[in-house]
Amino acid sequence: MPSPPLRQARLASLRAEISALEEGARPAAEVIAFGDARIDGRLPGGGLALGHWHEFAGEGLELETGAAGAAFIARLALPLAGRGELVWVLRRDDLHAPGLAGLGFPADRLIQVCARDDDEALAVLEDALRTPGVAAAFGEVEAVDLTAGRRLQLACEQGTGAGFVLRRRPFGGRSRAEAGSAAATRWTIGPAPSEPAAGEPGLGPPRWRVSLERCRGGRTGAWILEASEQDDAAHPFRLVADLADRHLAPPLRLAG
Repeated sequence: MPSPPLRQARLASLRAEISALEEGARPAAEVIAFGDARIDGRLPGGGLALGHWHEFAGEGLELETGAAGAAFIARLALPLAGRGELVWVLRRDDLHAPGLAGLGFPADRLIQVCARDDDEALAVLEDALRTPGVAAAFGEVEAVDLTAGRRLQLACEQGTGAGFVLRRRPFGGRSRAEAGSAAATRWTIGPAPSEPAAGEPGLGPPRWRVSLERCRGGRTGAWILEASEQDDAAHPFRLVADLADRHLAPPLRLAG
């Protein structure tokens, strides 16, 4: 009989071979590509992976209103709009569908569900992600713990769409302590000043300050993105600029 260490080594080798065979049999994961290598190159698979859920949050007052974040994820999900229904689970009845339509979001495919609390919102979101014919499901909640996050991921794998969680705290409330997350990616979204085209009056297309805070198997980064004016639903954003490292630079020392 082989010794215990030898048996363990053989078992580990067998598991590795089985894992490699399974990986080879799996189809390549679909992604929502941003269309710019400076972003897509930081995401595993070259874009935002479908079959997963992704977490978005604002900063300051945006963490309460969720306005910039809602506009961003609605725009981000445009490549999925032709695949099925779009379910948005709300905690507060303040989603402005005409505003989303102005961003190109197909309001005729939008199903809104207002939940009583975070637990119900997460349960509805989970059911929506499992439902055939749902291309994307959005949920507004204050936080997602690890157990709920794993349930959302399992629902994504059993369904056909992608999940988008927009974190919103109650107005005037305190933020909960940050905890671990089962999200494939975590983003911070804020508004950025728009700029009209050269020589044109008024406002330019909407812009967002976007930070990829966490990405399993990828790299973080920060950018300013603008709603693309081209008729290209596959790439709804245009990269305006990379953002520098947000850590403060060392203070300058003046000679004298």
